[in-house]
Amino acid sequence: MTPKPSGGPVFFIDRSLGRKQVAEALREVGATVEVHDDHFPQTTPDVEWLAEVGRRGWVVLSKDERIRRNRIEREALEAAHVRAFFLTQQDITGQEMAALFRDALPGMTNRAISQPPPFILTILEG
Repeated sequence: MTPKPSGGPVFFIDRSLGRKQVAEALREVGATVEVHDDHFPQTTPDVEWLAEVGRRGWVVLSKDERIRRNRIEREALEAAHVRAFFLTQQDITGQEMAALFRDALPGMTNRAISQPPPFILTILEG
């Protein structure tokens, strides 16, 4: 039986994390999850979907280095009052990404609820 969503934050899986493994892993432990491709075309510029995700109050999960490092994309994230968690490790499998986010879920949920946006925090391996 799948746990019911907790009523906590909605986590938005950006296209850099794929469509299934991370989303399924988080849903299995009760998180409410939305996936990029269910709401936006693959070609939607980051600045556009960041604005909409921020408007909806969703929490971004990503490993897209451009959003963290590109001034325009980082400014779009900040202007949209987005709360975001980024994996710093790039060369890992979908299963490994899913495990890292699943293990980090309690801390991410706590931070998403307690820390006002905007923010960018990183998820480290181990």
